[in-house]
Amino acid sequence: MRVESVRHALSGYRPDRLARRGTVWGRLCAERSFHAARTGISPGHTTARRGRILAYHSIGTPKWGLNDVRPRDFERHLQVAADQGWSFVTPAEVLAEPDKQQLALTFDDGLTSVLTNAVPVLRHHGIPATAFVVTGWADHAPPGFEGLVLDWRGVTALGDSGLTLASHSVTHPDFGRLGSAEARRELEESRERMRQMLGIVTDEFAIPLGQSGNWTEAAGQAAAGAGYRTVYAQSVNTRPAGTIPRTFITRIDKPVLFRAALAGAYDNWEESF
Repeated sequence: MRVESVRHALSGYRPDRLARRGTVWGRLCAERSFHAARTGISPGHTTARRGRILAYHSIGTPKWGLNDVRPRDFERHLQVAADQGWSFVTPAEVLAEPDKQQLALTFDDGLTSVLTNAVPVLRHHGIPATAFVVTGWADHAPPGFEGLVLDWRGVTALGDSGLTLASHSVTHPDFGRLGSAEARRELEESRERMRQMLGIVTDEFAIPLGQSGNWTEAAGQAAAGAGYRTVYAQSVNTRPAGTIPRTFITRIDKPVLFRAALAGAYDNWEESF
């Protein structure tokens, strides 16, 4: 059983379509509940844990649908992790010591709700995080995105609040469908635009959509050629070769399912493939 693909590419991407609560959400809930049960996850589950990087999107943007996490649920996630003994660190620290029970938070897309709803919580608790920015959206919000995505002033505010800023492409395309030249253009122009607008030379990139079919060997070569040293997926065991795993966190991940995510119940699961 597979969840219906939720596409984010700029062409044809409609945030309102992500808010549907019918078949897509039902299937997602059934799949994640099934994997949690099969792995034997319970509220008191205490399996030894390795470092993990979480992939969030919005924190209080209902139009982002499955990819949106309610602010109160986000705070519950942090409390669950703290209660289980996780330490909050940067992705680099997770990668440097993968056997330690360390957790890194990342946010894709550069959304306004991350600045307004997540940042105050992160700052209060002293939790580091990384935000991956779609530079074309920061330049000009596409129709239907007004107020939902940060402009460069907002992106700057994210950085000033302590978040690490990195690239998420220019237009959020499906790199699995791009030719080599298109992929390289997205990668190079995004990195250069961040340098121009923020004075940041990033070597980190998060793949839009981020699953096994959304990246190619040619895209990986283009990323290396563009100066990226670290490329993050949005899946774990099924991720594209040469990428860094991240665990995708969804709107339905209440505490029990979030515990399952931390314990690795969804490491072989993908949203779309």
